[in-house]
Amino acid sequence: MSPGLDLRLAPAAAAVWAVTLVGLLVGWTAAAALAALALLAVPLVVPAARHRAWARGALVVLLLAGVTAAGMAVRAHGAAQHAVRQAAHHGERLTARVTLTSAPVPLHGPSFGARRAQDRALVRAELETAEVRGRHVRAGGPVVLLVPTAQWRELIAGQRVTVHGKAAPPRPGELTIAAVQVFDAPAEVAPAPGWQRAAADLREGLRSTAAAELGPAAAGLLPGLVIGDTSGLPPEVAQDFDAAGLTHLMAVSGANLAIVCGAVLLLLHLVGAGPVLSVLGAGAALVGFVVLAGPEPSVLRAAAMGAISLLALALGRRRSALPVLSASVIGLLLLLPELATSPGFALSVAATAGLVLLAPAWAAGLRDRGVPIGAAEAVAVPLAAHVVTAPLVAALSGTVSLVAVPANLLAGPVVAPATVFGVLATVVAPLSAWLAGTFTWLAAPELEWLVLVADRAAAVPGGAVDWLPGTAGGLLLAGLLLVVLIALRGKRIRVLVSVALLLVVLVLVPVRNAVSGWPVPGWSMVACDVGQGDGLVLATGRPEEAVVVDTGPDVERATACLQRLGVRRVPLAVLTHLHADHIGGLAGLLGEFAVGAVAVGPLREPAWAMREVVRNARAHRVPVVPMQSGQRASWPGLVLDVLAPDPALARTQTAEDANDASIVLLATTPAGRLLLTGDVELPAQGRLLSSGVDLRADVLKVPHHGSRYTTPRFLSAVRPRTAVISVGDGNSYGHPSPFVVDTLARAGTAVLRTDHEGDIAILPGPHGPRHVSRGDPLRAVDR
Repeated sequence: MSPGLDLRLAPAAAAVWAVTLVGLLVGWTAAAALAALALLAVPLVVPAARHRAWARGALVVLLLAGVTAAGMAVRAHGAAQHAVRQAAHHGERLTARVTLTSAPVPLHGPSFGARRAQDRALVRAELETAEVRGRHVRAGGPVVLLVPTAQWRELIAGQRVTVHGKAAPPRPGELTIAAVQVFDAPAEVAPAPGWQRAAADLREGLRSTAAAELGPAAAGLLPGLVIGDTSGLPPEVAQDFDAAGLTHLMAVSGANLAIVCGAVLLLLHLVGAGPVLSVLGAGAALVGFVVLAGPEPSVLRAAAMGAISLLALALGRRRSALPVLSASVIGLLLLLPELATSPGFALSVAATAGLVLLAPAWAAGLRDRGVPIGAAEAVAVPLAAHVVTAPLVAALSGTVSLVAVPANLLAGPVVAPATVFGVLATVVAPLSAWLAGTFTWLAAPELEWLVLVADRAAAVPGGAVDWLPGTAGGLLLAGLLLVVLIALRGKRIRVLVSVALLLVVLVLVPVRNAVSGWPVPGWSMVACDVGQGDGLVLATGRPEEAVVVDTGPDVERATACLQRLGVRRVPLAVLTHLHADHIGGLAGLLGEFAVGAVAVGPLREPAWAMREVVRNARAHRVPVVPMQSGQRASWPGLVLDVLAPDPALARTQTAEDANDASIVLLATTPAGRLLLTGDVELPAQGRLLSSGVDLRADVLKVPHHGSRYTTPRFLSAVRPRTAVISVGDGNSYGHPSPFVVDTLARAGTAVLRTDHEGDIAILPGPHGPRHVSRGDPLRAVDR
């Protein structure tokens, strides 16, 4: 063991994390088996533990792993067998009384008929009572509510409400009982506890003060820096922060708490407070910040990481920081097991480990080479954080940022003052609007600088390099970084690496961006990567012309996809149904291309969406035409047969039935038969199966982004060689369902996902359709 590090608790933390993952991802039986094995092994180690240090460490690992596995088995079994979970697997409706454990959080991608991302929100709650099919079922357990933001925006954590909705299975890797789709306002709303209401008033005061004193970008950024509230941040600014690798600044993290508590420690030190009073003051600030931001899992995680950051940086005890980090990981996972699958938790742990293990040594090395102390720490901290988190980011996003480190270097010096001024404005807002405005005004230059840095970094060509996504990509990058770090110990190697990096930045990246190999000639269909939504393009056989089926959730991504394909004319744009993740890009399509007509189904709900479609079409003098089962449209290289919906059903359907009212198209192309299914769920799939129509297709656009509401009987009737799932990376809905993906894979179907592949082209092959992903034409395969 290195004399500067204490690794004794690290194996126990790793074991607890691994066991928790098994319980969440594999199930309660696997967790129970691990518990039995660990506890059976304890007596075998006890004799050696009296004399051997390694045996004592192994004993601690076995005991903690056994206790964790047993707890996970009990929790996972209770969740799996819960009556509401069983109802969710059948999509049944329920009435429930719940206590909210979080405020409504706007979803990042529009869906379920939302006009914008803010029109649907996610609320976490604890189930008190539930009624399914007129009978009461066992209560207790966490649930997730998908609610209309406008009718729920005033609610806060701690309130008890009654909801009516449709139950759905939760995302994999959670102990949540069910997800409930709610389309109505909450009923029987009870008041929140006083401390929750006071914290909510403080948060609202911050938002109001920021809006009154700052420009739109800075006003949306300040609540994000202080309490992680990005609801007011303009979308284009949020995209810039994401591209620049600065998104972490707008999430409640250990850095926020370290800044706030560090400011309190500094103030107490200046007034001559002793160590005990300083610790009490910092602890009070920590608790107060948790109350202000809300005691949710991410905030509690941040509190633990912030305490460790203070220990490492404020107290300078590097040796004790790693045991505290390990103990915090163990405690948090025992309290909140779902953190084991949380990317945010993994990134926090990695960043904190880099902060306490790498940053001090790197800062010391820079100081030894004549770099001033402040500059050395300013370089070492973001560099260490980026190096240790880069493999995780690459695994999650499939990209490696080349601008994140310089962007963080430029942003770092102003984050602390902006955060402190924001917290001060929040605290004094109820007492003095003038004083709150003064603190906000003092934060304005720092906020504008952060917006400028994000904007300029996002505009750098080739700022993010595509990387192999998933676990394999993360491990590959981790191995390469480890080799580089070891090699950099030699002076000559450092020079060679510096020259190689300059070549990559100045030569290889621009060349790579200039020569993309896209579009591939002869494509019949392209599934555009539009995020969490659908955007399909069908070649008509005429140059520069294509039919569009759905336009994705925003005005940019579908338009950019068509421009990459060289499309200029769109004779027909089909909107399978009027949910925002399918119609959000229509305005961009009409504004950029010559569109012949917009087709919609017989159900004209949600009403706001239909009004928006008509308004956009009229503004560009494009007719809106009806489309229903039995119709056919043809071009030289494309025939579209409409299989659904039946117009008679529209008379009895409502906005909640929009998915099942989707237009279903069978496209005959040079690449074969393509079945395009919109978001049809179980009822509509059943009607298609009972209609007697031949559903067999070479390529299936999987319904509803791979939702669990797809029956194996429907997939079996289609028997596709290739299945395309249009889905957003890291979406909040758990799409695609592992059950659907596994069902297709077991049938020998090649499953393609836009969140993994990007734009996906389907083209003819000698033995059926083949596919090519954008940027990698050599990946075309015959199927």
